[in-house]
Amino acid sequence: MSITIKTPEEIGKMRVAGRLGAEVLDYITPYVQPGVTTGELDRLCHNYMVNVQHTVPAPLNYAPPGYPPYPKSICTSVNHQICHGVPGDKALKKGDIVNLDITVIKDGYHGDTSRMFIVGDGSILAKRLCQVTLECLWLGISVVRPGARLGDIGHIIQKHAESNGFSVVREFCGHGIGLKFHEEPQVLHYGKAGTGIELRPGMTFTIEPMINAGKAAISELPDGWTIVTKDRSLSAQWEHMVLVTDTGVEVLTLSADCPPPPALVAPLFPALA
Repeated sequence: MSITIKTPEEIGKMRVAGRLGAEVLDYITPYVQPGVTTGELDRLCHNYMVNVQHTVPAPLNYAPPGYPPYPKSICTSVNHQICHGVPGDKALKKGDIVNLDITVIKDGYHGDTSRMFIVGDGSILAKRLCQVTLECLWLGISVVRPGARLGDIGHIIQKHAESNGFSVVREFCGHGIGLKFHEEPQVLHYGKAGTGIELRPGMTFTIEPMINAGKAAISELPDGWTIVTKDRSLSAQWEHMVLVTDTGVEVLTLSADCPPPPALVAPLFPALA
Protein backbone atom coordinates (compact mmCIF):
# COMPACT_ATOMS: atom_id res chain seq x y z
CA MET A 1 0.00 0.00 0.00
CA SER A 2 1.45 3.33 -1.09
CA ILE A 3 0.41 6.27 1.11
CA THR A 4 1.46 9.71 -0.05
CA ILE A 5 3.02 11.87 2.67
CA LYS A 6 2.36 15.46 1.69
CA THR A 7 5.11 18.09 1.59
CA PRO A 8 4.61 21.51 3.22
CA GLU A 9 3.93 22.97 -0.24
CA GLU A 10 1.31 20.31 -0.98
CA ILE A 11 -0.29 20.83 2.42
CA GLY A 12 -0.60 24.53 1.68
CA LYS A 13 -2.45 23.77 -1.55
CA MET A 14 -4.71 21.31 0.22
CA ARG A 15 -5.59 23.91 2.85
CA VAL A 16 -6.76 26.18 0.05
CA ALA A 17 -8.74 23.43 -1.70
CA GLY A 18 -10.31 22.32 1.58
CA ARG A 19 -11.40 25.83 2.51
CA LEU A 20 -12.88 26.38 -0.95
CA GLY A 21 -14.86 23.14 -0.71
CA ALA A 22 -16.30 24.25 2.63
CA GLU A 23 -17.13 27.69 1.22
CA VAL A 24 -19.32 26.09 -1.45
CA LEU A 25 -21.39 24.64 1.40
CA ASP A 26 -21.52 28.05 3.08
CA TYR A 27 -22.75 29.55 -0.19
CA ILE A 28 -25.47 26.98 -0.85
CA THR A 29 -26.89 26.84 2.69
CA PRO A 30 -29.54 29.60 2.26
CA TYR A 31 -30.91 27.85 -0.83
CA VAL A 32 -31.65 24.54 0.92
CA GLN A 33 -35.35 25.25 1.43
CA PRO A 34 -38.66 23.45 0.77
CA GLY A 35 -39.47 23.53 -2.95
CA VAL A 36 -35.93 23.67 -4.31
CA THR A 37 -34.85 20.76 -6.49
CA THR A 38 -31.56 18.98 -5.98
CA GLY A 39 -30.84 19.76 -9.63
CA GLU A 40 -31.12 23.47 -8.88
CA LEU A 41 -28.73 23.09 -5.92
CA ASP A 42 -26.30 21.37 -8.27
CA ARG A 43 -26.62 24.16 -10.84
CA LEU A 44 -26.00 26.86 -8.24
CA CYS A 45 -22.97 25.05 -6.80
CA HIS A 46 -21.53 24.38 -10.26
CA ASN A 47 -21.77 28.03 -11.23
CA TYR A 48 -20.25 29.15 -7.94
CA MET A 49 -17.33 26.73 -8.27
CA VAL A 50 -16.59 27.46 -11.90
CA ASN A 51 -17.35 31.18 -12.18
CA VAL A 52 -16.64 32.54 -8.70
CA GLN A 53 -14.01 30.23 -7.19
CA HIS A 54 -12.44 29.15 -10.49
CA THR A 55 -12.32 25.60 -9.18
CA VAL A 56 -13.14 22.34 -10.97
CA PRO A 57 -16.10 20.25 -9.69
CA ALA A 58 -14.35 16.92 -9.11
CA PRO A 59 -17.45 14.67 -9.36
CA LEU A 60 -18.50 15.88 -12.83
CA ASN A 61 -17.78 13.04 -15.31
CA TYR A 62 -15.81 11.15 -12.64
CA ALA A 63 -15.82 7.48 -13.69
CA PRO A 64 -13.95 5.01 -11.47
CA PRO A 65 -13.70 1.42 -12.76
CA GLY A 66 -17.12 -0.22 -12.98
CA TYR A 67 -19.09 3.02 -12.73
CA PRO A 68 -20.73 5.16 -15.42
CA PRO A 69 -19.48 8.78 -15.62
CA TYR A 70 -21.05 10.79 -12.80
CA PRO A 71 -23.36 13.33 -14.50
CA LYS A 72 -23.41 16.18 -11.96
CA SER A 73 -21.09 18.49 -10.01
CA ILE A 74 -22.22 17.62 -6.47
CA CYS A 75 -23.87 14.68 -4.70
CA THR A 76 -27.27 15.18 -3.05
CA SER A 77 -28.42 12.28 -0.86
CA VAL A 78 -31.97 12.69 0.49
CA ASN A 79 -33.58 10.84 3.42
CA HIS A 80 -32.90 7.10 2.87
CA GLN A 81 -30.18 7.81 0.30
CA ILE A 82 -26.84 7.09 1.95
CA CYS A 83 -24.36 8.56 -0.51
CA HIS A 84 -23.70 9.47 -4.16
CA GLY A 85 -27.26 10.67 -4.72
CA VAL A 86 -27.55 12.17 -8.21
CA PRO A 87 -29.23 15.62 -8.36
CA GLY A 88 -32.46 15.73 -10.33
CA ASP A 89 -35.92 17.25 -10.69
CA LYS A 90 -37.43 16.15 -7.38
CA ALA A 91 -38.13 19.06 -5.04
CA LEU A 92 -37.14 18.97 -1.39
CA LYS A 93 -40.03 19.11 1.07
CA LYS A 94 -40.31 20.18 4.68
CA GLY A 95 -38.89 17.52 6.99
CA ASP A 96 -36.46 16.04 4.45
CA ILE A 97 -32.83 15.60 5.38
CA VAL A 98 -30.20 15.95 2.68
CA ASN A 99 -26.46 15.51 2.51
CA LEU A 100 -24.60 17.80 0.12
CA ASP A 101 -21.21 16.38 -0.78
CA ILE A 102 -18.77 18.82 -2.37
CA THR A 103 -15.35 18.18 -3.87
CA VAL A 104 -13.44 20.93 -5.67
CA ILE A 105 -10.09 20.82 -7.44
CA LYS A 106 -7.79 23.83 -7.13
CA ASP A 107 -4.26 23.82 -8.55
CA GLY A 108 -4.59 20.05 -8.96
CA TYR A 109 -5.49 19.33 -5.32
CA HIS A 110 -8.83 18.09 -4.03
CA GLY A 111 -10.94 19.57 -1.24
CA ASP A 112 -13.65 17.13 -0.12
CA THR A 113 -16.35 17.79 2.49
CA SER A 114 -20.06 17.26 3.15
CA ARG A 115 -22.77 18.47 5.51
CA MET A 116 -26.27 17.44 6.52
CA PHE A 117 -29.19 19.83 6.11
CA ILE A 118 -32.65 19.52 7.64
CA VAL A 119 -35.21 21.09 5.31
CA GLY A 120 -37.60 23.19 7.35
CA ASP A 121 -38.25 21.41 10.64
CA GLY A 122 -37.30 17.75 10.84
CA SER A 123 -38.58 14.93 13.00
CA ILE A 124 -37.05 14.12 16.37
CA LEU A 125 -35.43 11.04 14.81
CA ALA A 126 -34.01 13.03 11.89
CA LYS A 127 -32.51 15.64 14.20
CA ARG A 128 -31.04 13.02 16.50
CA LEU A 129 -29.57 11.01 13.63
CA CYS A 130 -27.91 14.09 12.12
CA GLN A 131 -26.53 15.14 15.51
CA VAL A 132 -25.17 11.71 16.43
CA THR A 133 -23.55 11.41 12.99
CA LEU A 134 -21.87 14.79 13.46
CA GLU A 135 -20.63 13.57 16.85
CA CYS A 136 -19.31 10.40 15.19
CA LEU A 137 -17.33 12.51 12.70
CA TRP A 138 -15.73 14.66 15.37
CA LEU A 139 -15.03 11.74 17.68
CA GLY A 140 -13.18 10.15 14.77
CA ILE A 141 -11.23 13.36 14.21
CA SER A 142 -10.42 13.59 17.93
CA VAL A 143 -8.28 10.43 17.92
CA VAL A 144 -6.15 11.42 14.91
CA ARG A 145 -2.52 11.97 15.91
CA PRO A 146 0.89 10.53 15.04
CA GLY A 147 1.18 6.98 16.34
CA ALA A 148 -2.59 6.39 16.42
CA ARG A 149 -4.04 3.64 14.23
CA LEU A 150 -6.75 3.77 11.60
CA GLY A 151 -8.70 1.26 13.67
CA ASP A 152 -8.93 3.84 16.46
CA ILE A 153 -11.02 6.06 14.18
CA GLY A 154 -13.38 3.29 13.14
CA HIS A 155 -13.74 1.98 16.67
CA ILE A 156 -14.79 5.24 18.29
CA ILE A 157 -17.26 6.00 15.48
CA GLN A 158 -18.83 2.53 15.59
CA LYS A 159 -19.09 2.56 19.39
CA HIS A 160 -20.87 5.92 19.46
CA ALA A 161 -23.26 5.13 16.61
CA GLU A 162 -24.27 1.73 17.97
CA SER A 163 -24.60 2.97 21.56
CA ASN A 164 -27.23 5.38 20.22
CA GLY A 165 -29.14 2.61 18.47
CA PHE A 166 -27.89 3.36 14.96
CA SER A 167 -25.83 1.33 12.48
CA VAL A 168 -22.67 2.02 10.46
CA VAL A 169 -22.52 1.55 6.69
CA ARG A 170 -19.56 -0.72 5.96
CA GLU A 171 -19.32 -0.75 2.17
CA PHE A 172 -18.16 2.87 1.88
CA CYS A 173 -15.43 4.64 3.79
CA GLY A 174 -13.13 7.62 4.04
CA HIS A 175 -10.04 7.76 1.91
CA GLY A 176 -6.68 9.32 1.33
CA ILE A 177 -6.82 12.41 -0.86
CA GLY A 178 -4.53 14.87 -2.59
CA LEU A 179 -3.70 15.08 -6.29
CA LYS A 180 -6.05 12.11 -6.68
CA PHE A 181 -9.68 12.11 -5.57
CA HIS A 182 -9.23 8.73 -3.87
CA GLU A 183 -5.85 7.60 -2.56
CA GLU A 184 -4.71 5.13 0.07
CA PRO A 185 -5.49 4.49 2.84
CA GLN A 186 -9.10 3.46 3.18
CA VAL A 187 -10.56 4.88 6.41
CA LEU A 188 -13.20 2.51 7.77
CA HIS A 189 -15.88 3.82 10.10
CA TYR A 190 -15.94 0.64 12.17
CA GLY A 191 -13.21 -1.54 13.60
CA LYS A 192 -11.00 -2.41 16.53
CA ALA A 193 -8.86 0.10 18.40
CA GLY A 194 -5.11 -0.39 18.08
CA THR A 195 -5.32 -2.07 14.68
CA GLY A 196 -4.60 -0.90 11.16
CA ILE A 197 -2.07 1.46 9.66
CA GLU A 198 -0.16 3.77 11.97
CA LEU A 199 -0.83 7.44 11.32
CA ARG A 200 2.14 9.64 10.38
CA PRO A 201 2.55 13.40 9.98
CA GLY A 202 1.77 14.53 6.44
CA MET A 203 -1.01 12.02 5.80
CA THR A 204 -4.23 13.54 4.48
CA PHE A 205 -7.54 11.71 4.35
CA THR A 206 -11.28 12.10 4.76
CA ILE A 207 -13.44 10.90 7.63
CA GLU A 208 -17.05 10.62 6.46
CA PRO A 209 -19.22 8.29 8.55
CA MET A 210 -22.49 7.12 7.02
CA ILE A 211 -24.90 6.26 9.82
CA ASN A 212 -28.31 4.62 9.36
CA ALA A 213 -31.34 4.95 11.64
CA GLY A 214 -32.22 1.34 10.84
CA LYS A 215 -30.09 -1.58 9.70
CA ALA A 216 -26.75 -1.22 7.93
CA ALA A 217 -27.71 -3.11 4.76
CA ILE A 218 -27.58 -1.14 1.51
CA SER A 219 -28.90 -1.26 -2.05
CA GLU A 220 -27.84 0.50 -5.27
CA LEU A 221 -30.33 2.31 -7.49
CA PRO A 222 -30.43 1.67 -11.26
CA ASP A 223 -28.54 4.92 -11.98
CA GLY A 224 -25.38 3.05 -10.98
CA TRP A 225 -24.47 5.62 -8.33
CA THR A 226 -27.10 6.30 -5.68
CA ILE A 227 -26.78 4.09 -2.58
CA VAL A 228 -29.83 3.69 -0.31
CA THR A 229 -30.72 1.90 2.90
CA LYS A 230 -32.23 -1.48 2.14
CA ASP A 231 -34.91 -1.00 4.81
CA ARG A 232 -35.62 2.59 3.61
CA SER A 233 -34.59 4.03 6.98
CA LEU A 234 -33.04 7.48 7.19
CA SER A 235 -29.29 7.86 6.70
CA ALA A 236 -26.93 10.72 7.56
CA GLN A 237 -23.33 11.60 6.71
CA TRP A 238 -20.88 14.35 7.59
CA GLU A 239 -17.38 14.67 6.14
CA HIS A 240 -14.19 16.55 6.83
CA MET A 241 -10.74 16.30 5.25
CA VAL A 242 -7.93 16.14 7.81
CA LEU A 243 -4.15 16.36 8.05
CA VAL A 244 -2.06 14.43 10.54
CA THR A 245 0.27 17.04 12.05
CA ASP A 246 3.39 16.59 14.18
CA THR A 247 1.30 16.99 17.33
CA GLY A 248 -2.25 15.96 16.38
CA VAL A 249 -4.75 16.83 13.68
CA GLU A 250 -5.72 19.79 11.51
CA VAL A 251 -9.15 19.94 9.87
CA LEU A 252 -8.65 21.24 6.33
CA THR A 253 -12.29 21.79 5.40
CA LEU A 254 -13.25 24.62 7.75
CA SER A 255 -14.91 27.88 6.72
CA ALA A 256 -16.63 30.90 8.24
CA ASP A 257 -20.04 29.21 8.51
CA CYS A 258 -18.90 25.63 9.07
CA PRO A 259 -20.79 24.06 11.99
CA PRO A 260 -18.50 23.96 15.05
CA PRO A 261 -17.54 20.74 16.82
CA PRO A 262 -20.50 19.41 18.87
CA ALA A 263 -20.54 19.88 22.63
CA LEU A 264 -19.46 16.27 23.15
CA VAL A 265 -15.97 17.00 21.80
CA ALA A 266 -15.82 20.81 21.85
CA PRO A 267 -13.38 20.88 24.84
CA LEU A 268 -10.87 19.01 22.67
CA PHE A 269 -11.01 21.73 20.00
CA PRO A 270 -11.08 25.03 21.93
CA ALA A 271 -9.83 27.05 18.96
CA LEU A 272 -12.87 25.96 16.92
CA ALA A 273 -15.58 26.46 19.52
